[in-house]
Amino acid sequence: MYNINKVREDFPILQREVYKKPLVYLDNAATTQKPLCVLDAMRDEYLNVNANVHRGVHYLSQQATDLHEAAREKVRQFINARKTEEVIFTRGTTEAINLVAASFCESLMQAGDEVIVTDMEHHSNIVPWQLQAERRGIVVKHLPITDDGLLCCDTIAAHLTERTKLISLAHVSNVLGTVNPVADIVKVAHEHGIPVLVDGAQSAPHIRIDVQAMDCDFFAFSGHKMYGPTGIGVLYGKEEWLDRLPPYQGGGEMIDKVSWERTTFERLPFKFEAGTPDYVATHGLATAIDYLCSVGLDNVEAHETALTQYCLEQLQTIPDIHIYGPSTSVQKDAVVSFNVGNIHHLDMGTLLDRLGIAVRTGHHCAQPLMTRLGISGTVRASFALYNTKEEIDVLVAGIRRVSQMF
Repeated sequence: MYNINKVREDFPILQREVYKKPLVYLDNAATTQKPLCVLDAMRDEYLNVNANVHRGVHYLSQQATDLHEAAREKVRQFINARKTEEVIFTRGTTEAINLVAASFCESLMQAGDEVIVTDMEHHSNIVPWQLQAERRGIVVKHLPITDDGLLCCDTIAAHLTERTKLISLAHVSNVLGTVNPVADIVKVAHEHGIPVLVDGAQSAPHIRIDVQAMDCDFFAFSGHKMYGPTGIGVLYGKEEWLDRLPPYQGGGEMIDKVSWERTTFERLPFKFEAGTPDYVATHGLATAIDYLCSVGLDNVEAHETALTQYCLEQLQTIPDIHIYGPSTSVQKDAVVSFNVGNIHHLDMGTLLDRLGIAVRTGHHCAQPLMTRLGISGTVRASFALYNTKEEIDVLVAGIRRVSQMF
């Protein structure tokens, strides 16, 4: 049984007040709160096991290295990668995508070659490709979406040309909540010999991830969106692709041998991990994964699907509300974006905050999507495993109260 009260006890911050109101935290797509076990694990490592990894023969270094590499194995299991060599630690999804963009374009793309993204991408999956377009002359194309916020999957093949070298897309939209059929898209891409990078920042905390079943070539996600620490993330890449790509950064951990004549690089995954890794954060990430698995990913998904559906149903009772993206939880995951009448999203979010309700407002780092929707921004409520239907009731009541003020 899913014991929501027990789960909430693991997150003491949920018991605090904001403006003398109980905190209702609904900004989980931006970052999640951290359970005590994650904080305790990181504190314990700093107190008792703090030493640089991989380079020392002394006891503490060996112990820290063991924890760091155990975290890599934990991630491998979590996403069902074939081997730990395919798991690269980064600072987050953004750095992971930048790594692929820089290394892939440097070695495997020429001026005029194309990368395809979609109209619903986060800036982190747009700007790195635009930078490469400016530096190398590649072409960035974008797949259209429907008015309901769905990809026009039937037309994907028609957008592919002999110059298309990569498709990079979100698994779940951080604004619309749309769950894209990435396995189907990967299949079409592979039929044309095109690799696929999946931005999993918004899916890894909510949906069971199996990169082998998905058959994607790259998959990126962040620790802080899945109850882990900030500043740590993961890039999964198929070994055959990672072997072909040059290093992203130089120095430290990624070195094999250095001479004035020539430098050779370490084996995977260390080739892409220059400098001292955040070995305490990797331990925190592994602990967060353990926590998620202890609650049960299927339980989490069922709980959040029920919350999303309940929120959609309750919001639709508010006069003059406009909800963006799919209208049911079947194609939507843990994110609901909306506007009410002519009330500016910033005004709505600011007044909800005074009621203790934390939501996100603005363009959500997805300005091209806002342009496609014909708006400047939205109010976004996003859910996590510790949220409740009662909190959604507070949100809906707050929206009604704010609406009556305009």
